[in-house]
Amino acid sequence: MSTTSPSPTLAPQALRHRRSVRRLTAGQLGDLRAAIVAAQGIGDDRGYQRWAGIHGLPLPISCTHHSELFLPWHRAYLYLFEKALQDQVPGMTLPWWNWTQNHAEGIPGAYSRRRAEGRKNPLFDSPIQASGRANPRQARTVREPEPPGALPFPDQVEAVLQNRDFATFQTQLESIHDGVHVWVGGTMAEITTAAYDPLFWAHHCMIDRLWYLWQLRHPGAGVPARLLDRALAPFPMTVRDTLDVTRLGYDYAASTAAAEGPGHG
Repeated sequence: MSTTSPSPTLAPQALRHRRSVRRLTAGQLGDLRAAIVAAQGIGDDRGYQRWAGIHGLPLPISCTHHSELFLPWHRAYLYLFEKALQDQVPGMTLPWWNWTQNHAEGIPGAYSRRRAEGRKNPLFDSPIQASGRANPRQARTVREPEPPGALPFPDQVEAVLQNRDFATFQTQLESIHDGVHVWVGGTMAEITTAAYDPLFWAHHCMIDRLWYLWQLRHPGAGVPARLLDRALAPFPMTVRDTLDVTRLGYDYAASTAAAEGPGHG
């Protein structure tokens, strides 16, 4: 990914609402598919393959895991990827996958169906660029989900949200995050390839949403001051830039999120 990416617009702007993938209208889901298809067709730094590659392969691996920058780094990643998709389909937003609900379904139908509207479903799988393959023969993403009952439950997430200390909250939330990656299996189970799977973005929007709900619940708590000016390479952002999602132009149904528990959606 080029380090010449445009800086985020941090002035107040009209909010766009990220929604549960299970609550997308047909038009919103169509916009998401169209944006992914368009991004897959771009071969330069604006394209899907380049954005997916930031997380793992090709080297260098830029993502932060099991570090104090886990949540801010991934918020910046989601934000800038979403902006890239909006360049292709204005107004679209990334949805979240609420894996605490509808366990019998497992992976949401929007992502598990091979075909949608009479054509190949771009959310089912994705090509993996040659330089992004952990296995040279792994040309497309795959999933090997475990039994649905192994997904997290609302009470597990609620216990994490009750932590007032950011470091404790982040560590425990990342543990749940790791478990969902392993549950999906296949491409998602490996840091080096996970972001090539379109489901990655919905999973991480759920993680970002839970941080947002934690921020609403604990307004006096927050990221330690010593981290605020840390750069989130390769993005032109610092930790401070990620703290207020409304300045980034999105929220998670802000009118109801303060009253919702983690399982809603």
